Amino acid sequence: MKPNHDDRRDNVEKLQDMVQNTLENIEKAEETMAFASPEEREKIREKNHRREEAIEAMRAEIKDEAKARENGYEL
Repeated sequence: MKPNHDDRRDNVEKLQDMVQNTLENIEKAEETMAFASPEEREKIREKNHRREEAIEAMRAEIKDEAKARENGYEL
């Protein structure tokens, strides 16, 4: 079986899309809080906090990938 080639050329764009989608999910979740019970609101807050942490990690990875791209993906 042939191993998959690690094609990193579009990783920055994919990560940027993931950040945008996650931001949209946070926004939608906040909109639903108006109709949620106190328990549901707390769960939404917790999930949005995890989403914000994920965004921070994705942005750090974007920086790493952009730097790797500039350096020609040399290790």
